Amino acid sequence: MSDLHPQVRSLLRAMDEDGAPPPADLAAERASYLDATLRLGGAAEQVASTEDVVIPASDSARLPARVYAPLHDEDTDALLVWLHGGGWYVGDIESFDRVARVLANASGAKVLLVEYRLAPEHPWPTPVDDADAVVAWARGAGAKQLSIDPARVVLGGDSAGGQLAVVAARHAADASAPPLRALLLAYPALDPTLSSASAARYAEGPMLTREDMERCWSYYLGDTPRENPDIAPLLATDLSALPPTTIALAEIDLLHDDGATLATHLPDATVRTFDGMVHGFIRWGGAVDDAGDCLRWLGAAARDALA
Repeated sequence: MSDLHPQVRSLLRAMDEDGAPPPADLAAERASYLDATLRLGGAAEQVASTEDVVIPASDSARLPARVYAPLHDEDTDALLVWLHGGGWYVGDIESFDRVARVLANASGAKVLLVEYRLAPEHPWPTPVDDADAVVAWARGAGAKQLSIDPARVVLGGDSAGGQLAVVAARHAADASAPPLRALLLAYPALDPTLSSASAARYAEGPMLTREDMERCWSYYLGDTPRENPDIAPLLATDLSALPPTTIALAEIDLLHDDGATLATHLPDATVRTFDGMVHGFIRWGGAVDDAGDCLRWLGAAARDALA
């Protein structure tokens, strides 16, 4: 495809030439996702410190999480909560460790990277409930534990995590805690009908196909009806309560229009499309320069919102 960035084209060509068989089962697919991140993610950026914590979920489950302190401001009282991508069924702390490190240093805030429970073992609404619990914890008991100012919290997420972040931000607007300072999104998955122009244009990929995305939504939702703003945030009648929102999009991505459409409902949203990029590129910092550029751009938006 001529519009692909040369670095992405080379990466996808190498994937095609690898000829590895598809993962045999879900456990193998999750392992493959992590392996790809470690191979393509590049060197882990140095941060001041990391700390593993556990966050209580609403049903007494315990969610693993890691806190990253930025290199030059270890004692900052600002926090960026990041909900990772992976189609609601893959992804974990190790898969997004490099993403969190760059975000911490770029934002000047501590980053809280969370392992919400994954589908299909834990379908909707469990991931939403977990996201809500994390945001509440970050502005409550977690703020005390991590020495965070509850009024200096930013929420973000990529792909499936972007969907969770939008839903959790809507819910958080009704809470008694201080409002979230900002919402940061990378190519969020917001439309389970896959009815946008970009979904038609890039139905065969590259990288993410319509068949792939239908499988993600199926794992996440099962037989749950999809006409619900807690599933499809674009159906919400009023999105005005969302905090100031910054959205990074990949140009050659069937989910491009999900984030672009969200921005039309938010007059103050800031949107940037990364030309020649495909879905998932923020995890490929060792192979694609725009991965770091995107994360630093999002981190700068957080820094500005927290100033």
